Amino acid sequence: MSNQIIEETARRRTFAIISHPDAGKTTLTEKFLLYSGVLTAGAGSVAARRGGKAAASDWQEIEQQRGISISSTVMRFPYRDCLLNLLDTPGHKDFSEDTFRVLAATDAAIMVLDAAKGIEPQTRRLFEVCRERDVPIVTFINKWDRPGRDPWDLLDEIERDLILEPAPITWPVGESTTFDGVIDRLRNEYVQFTRVAHGSTMAPEKVSPIDSPVLMNSELAAAALEDVELLDGVDRVFNREKFEAGELSPVFFGSALTNFGVGHLLDAVVDLVPSPPARTDINDDPRPIDSPFSGHVFKVQANTDKNHRDRIAFLRVASGRFERGMTITHGPSKRSVTTKYVHSVQGSDRETLDEAFPGDVIGLINANGFRPGDAVYVDEPVQWRPMPAFAPTHFMIARAKDTGKFKQFRSGVAQLDEEGVVQVLRIPGVGDQAPIFAAVGPLQFEVAKHRLENEFNAPVELSPTSYSVARLTDDESVPLLRGLRGVEIVERSDGSIWVLFESAFRVRQVSEDKPEATLERLMADEAVDSFGRRV
Repeated sequence: MSNQIIEETARRRTFAIISHPDAGKTTLTEKFLLYSGVLTAGAGSVAARRGGKAAASDWQEIEQQRGISISSTVMRFPYRDCLLNLLDTPGHKDFSEDTFRVLAATDAAIMVLDAAKGIEPQTRRLFEVCRERDVPIVTFINKWDRPGRDPWDLLDEIERDLILEPAPITWPVGESTTFDGVIDRLRNEYVQFTRVAHGSTMAPEKVSPIDSPVLMNSELAAAALEDVELLDGVDRVFNREKFEAGELSPVFFGSALTNFGVGHLLDAVVDLVPSPPARTDINDDPRPIDSPFSGHVFKVQANTDKNHRDRIAFLRVASGRFERGMTITHGPSKRSVTTKYVHSVQGSDRETLDEAFPGDVIGLINANGFRPGDAVYVDEPVQWRPMPAFAPTHFMIARAKDTGKFKQFRSGVAQLDEEGVVQVLRIPGVGDQAPIFAAVGPLQFEVAKHRLENEFNAPVELSPTSYSVARLTDDESVPLLRGLRGVEIVERSDGSIWVLFESAFRVRQVSEDKPEATLERLMADEAVDSFGRRV
């Protein structure tokens, strides 16, 4: 059994894609599925081979309406002799919490940059999270078939702004309308691309040796070859140890829309991204991959299938062999859970999964009581490092428009709270009648409202509040803070007590007036548990 676990783990690659909005992350995700054979082309669009259904990673209705990713999705597909687990993340900053949770479950990330824009604010913040966790980064400079910046400038920006050494694996031949292909520095090849209609099929490639007359007879190729020689001269070469330590990033150029360079990038995932290592627990002790089964819940999602009121807990297998039907222990509650319904989930599509190994992502159906950050295990207990969390800065009061549907409203609010779509705070004495939604960004409110109305049939009214700062407090401090102007005391579903303030200035005033009161700051970069409490 131990040998099987080690061999199967060596075949796994678990990675995320991160980017600023509109850099082409979702397009790249779907082209990966096209190149892996999971998707097939049809009428200029990508459609699922099974049943002919759309298989976009942006599967929620509101995502398709807005044209942005608002929820992370999980895709599992074979490529070459490996099994890849791809976690597509939201690009919008308002959903940073969801992205951060996903990054905690990955072994590497592909950073997608727009060739014309380079590093943007959200890209920088997501990279910082990867650096905190020593996540190796592969860089894909996308949209090279459009007007963009000088490639040397982009490399300098990566090194200067991210303090990350860029090492181009491929180098573009031409740019914008003259983009003809790339020079593969590892294989010493010149790869020419051929455009296909709407990018609906794999882009045919013509491969020539790097010393081929084809290069010498092309001004564009000759110029690119000079750049490659300069890269060699300044030691911009790939180093695996630096890459796995998060100090160096292999760089690829291409166009996800036209499929240029997609195959090279997928090959890099197999050849360069490390297989799942032993994951460290809360005490920084590694849990060997061949030890008894354990997993790490990083996301909870309800209603992925409109035909079923389901609830899926996504977990990454950390160690051992998972078998459907086995009984596992839910760490926080210590209760036993039988895993009868386990799926491999791809967007809103799913398949029954019978077994999984370290690095795989599986979905436990109707896993009630599971929250992001929870540990599950067999035999040997484990507790993982806490998930990162953000302090909310936006607050709105939610009320059911139709009192006859209050039951649906209350059920929907509880579900959104457990998923982490918004944090739900309740005023003592008011409770579920008018809970306060707390969020990192205002777009979270739009998603919460849409889901309450469309998934739970609970029309909701959201009213603004004057609060902008939250602090954690305790029972002893409540009498000191109750009744103060511009201060509201609320409770989370776990029993933790929060204090809401109208401004940071008001927090300072109260701290000075009531120095004995506990007002604990909640920061994104501090260790907190799945309820947002510092540990």
